[in-house]
Amino acid sequence: MSTVRRVLFVCVENSNRSQMAEAFARARGGARVDAHSAGSKPSGQINPRALAFMAERGIDLHAQRSKSLQEIGDAPFDAVVTMGCGDTCPWDPAPRREDWALPDPKHLPDDEFRAVRDEIERRVVALLRELGIES
Repeated sequence: MSTVRRVLFVCVENSNRSQMAEAFARARGGARVDAHSAGSKPSGQINPRALAFMAERGIDLHAQRSKSLQEIGDAPFDAVVTMGCGDTCPWDPAPRREDWALPDPKHLPDDEFRAVRDEIERRVVALLRELGIES
């Protein structure tokens, strides 16, 4: 029986990058990962382009919602990944912390948005592998 790894992905609005990372972690890690995402200043909605571009990969984001760090609670995480929230990113005493310097794809052309999506997937797969979760 393997241990479930808890992972938190954080960006500013929790409408693009962190949402995609959470969804990739759930899709690739299955029951072996408890993935969450939040925003330092959540927008309250998921970007329709993120919905569309993740659907291209067979992942439906419609059940997810943009949420704040306060909604996540204080339970410990095995890994916390921040993405571009600068000084407003949380400091959590997770054994593993990473900052992925990825651009917010919100205003990028479609091909560049997809490139950010694909890079997030690549990094999520690598993170899960390093946490001992086969993808």
